[in-house]
Amino acid sequence: MNRRKEALKTYEKGFNCSQSVLSAFKEEISLDKNLLLKIAAGFGGGMRKGEVCGAVSGAIMVLGLKYGNSIEGDVETKEHIYSLTREFMKRFEEKNGSVVCKQLLGYDLSNPEEHEILKKNDTFKQKCPFFIEDAVDILEEILFRETH
Repeated sequence: MNRRKEALKTYEKGFNCSQSVLSAFKEEISLDKNLLLKIAAGFGGGMRKGEVCGAVSGAIMVLGLKYGNSIEGDVETKEHIYSLTREFMKRFEEKNGSVVCKQLLGYDLSNPEEHEILKKNDTFKQKCPFFIEDAVDILEEILFRETH
């Protein structure tokens, strides 16, 4: 199954955007899917505040797990992951107009009344799959380029 389909299938099972994107790259980062689902659990809906889109957060987690720095003083690796993160953010924003969940959805998830409107209108099901697909596609392009 391709990553895009896997991410959407995970989302359809009730997991959030961040969980869906991060877990779709489990082979790429060699970590257990259940662990990845737990790591990303709190990042959906812009961390429940409508801030950075969960699909974006999940993708940045993949980049960090794959290319992040973990050795003190490793400035080169640190700058590289920052560069990849900036590229991802720029490309996602160019495609969708924002990386902020409440701007993407048109409602503020931290406001209980607006959150209810989102649920009632099925906005999550109508919009979020497209953001998940975009995040997966951009991430795959970056990962492919980095490994070839």
